Amino acid sequence: MGLLTASIFLGMMVGGYMWGYLADQKGRRRVLVMSLTVNGLFGGLASLAPWFWLFLLMRFISGIGVGGSLPVIFSYFSEFMPRLRRGAMISCLATFWMAGNILAAGLAWLVIPRTWVQFFLGALDFKSWRVFVVLCSVPSISSALIFKLFMPESPKFLMEANREKEAIQVFRLMFKLNMKGKEKALPEFGLHTSSTQKGDKDKSRSLGSSKERLANILKKALAPIKKIFQSPFRSRSIPLLIIFYSISFGYYGLWMWFPELFERTEDGGSPCANVSRPSVAANETCVTVKTAVYTDGFITAAANLPGNIFTILVMDSIGGKALLSGSLLLSSLSVFFIYVVQTKAQSLILSCIFSGVSVIAWNALDVVGTELYPTKLRSSALGFFTGVGRVAAIMGNLVFGRLVDANCAVPILLVSALLLTGGLVGLLLPQTRQTELT
Repeated sequence: MGLLTASIFLGMMVGGYMWGYLADQKGRRRVLVMSLTVNGLFGGLASLAPWFWLFLLMRFISGIGVGGSLPVIFSYFSEFMPRLRRGAMISCLATFWMAGNILAAGLAWLVIPRTWVQFFLGALDFKSWRVFVVLCSVPSISSALIFKLFMPESPKFLMEANREKEAIQVFRLMFKLNMKGKEKALPEFGLHTSSTQKGDKDKSRSLGSSKERLANILKKALAPIKKIFQSPFRSRSIPLLIIFYSISFGYYGLWMWFPELFERTEDGGSPCANVSRPSVAANETCVTVKTAVYTDGFITAAANLPGNIFTILVMDSIGGKALLSGSLLLSSLSVFFIYVVQTKAQSLILSCIFSGVSVIAWNALDVVGTELYPTKLRSSALGFFTGVGRVAAIMGNLVFGRLVDANCAVPILLVSALLLTGGLVGLLLPQTRQTELT
């Protein structure tokens, strides 16, 4: 389980900054189409893998695509939103993460236990779990097509890139859609941008040896990371780095191992007291999974709904900073009590509380992250921090995998401590509520 989970997070770590940097250079829309295509294509191909190592490789490449979609979509979306409603609208966008979790859990529940969903594709035994993997790739492919055919480029990016005529066309389209049914003419307007990208040539194409050209490419690609840790961004980047690491280690480390902890409390007692595991015969190729796993996963995913509704209602009035710190502190407390539960019902209730509270932190982080950096650095910064988050997610899974049998109290209390740290560090971030995007 640890390897399978780590493979996609490793891909997301690689893809996060790579796609984020390209989005700041080439455009949000183009990068979204490419990253979604990579995610969907290789996610679907994983269903055909005859060997476990090849399945891991396909999931890794699919994860590279996922790594691009996450930071870039928030940059893209935020750059269309009005200042006074941006927090609520980004929170609405983040709600679809919950919807995806619910859909995935419900789909797994409907498809994987069905033994009749099985057929042979040549020599490959196409079992129900392979059908599930294919179905999970459909949203990415369909989203890539929608963006390619119907969605415009971000006007903020176009202005930053000195593509003013294209930006004006996008604004005209926005006005036409917003004023549909109202007879109003678009007023005359001009664009003002402080962009310094005009005439900036790609130095990596200059003459020189291949080694020098490669060095120039790497220098240019890593320049945004250097900038976000220099003044005036250093004071916000370091706290954000700690927060992304803390919440990713805690959330993903705990989320992926919830089914294991649920199973250990079925007969009563602390999840850290029951460490016996079922033995698997040498000739077994598949372990039967109890239907309760899908039920619990579905309930835990649905528990995000109250937190999502709450952030939509109060994000613009309270601000992302307060919600981020408060949510992380409450998440830390809920994780601590998972260690002392005695029944499966108590474990499920606490995991639902953790899911509902921690999603507030994720939504606030999405809002704050987009508001802390200017357009020319926004996607690169979000890509870098989500990459750091994937490193933390991998470490969280490996730590749980190693210690869940030996001493599961250690990773649970470690998660609680990290979330507490993230909540306190969040107080150091500047207040960005309803500020203009630069």
